Amino acid sequence: MLQTVIEMDKAANVLKLLGDKTRLTMLKLMDDHACCVCEFVEIFQFSQPAISQHLRKLKDLGLVEEERRGQWIFYSINKDSEYYSFIKGILDQLPSQDDKIKELDEKGTRISCC
Repeated sequence: MLQTVIEMDKAANVLKLLGDKTRLTMLKLMDDHACCVCEFVEIFQFSQPAISQHLRKLKDLGLVEEERRGQWIFYSINKDSEYYSFIKGILDQLPSQDDKIKELDEKGTRISCC
């Protein structure tokens, strides 16, 4: 993976966003799994507007991309983002969040909106 250098103020903005545990966890989840808002609502037990606000902040910086599937939108990490190599190093240091996806599967709430 080609390492790119980003400006200090841009790095500070990215790190500020990652300073929120919810957004950091969302990015870790999205690094391996496309998720819809309803799944994040279930995982974090937050309201849909709160989850959407977190996603909007990530999307505004280009860290997250969306894909429409029917009437639903699924979010994943934008691996083409100028910041991806920067945040990938951070995400690789974090514990797997696959247990949260597994729990959704076991409860039958994975992609329950589709």
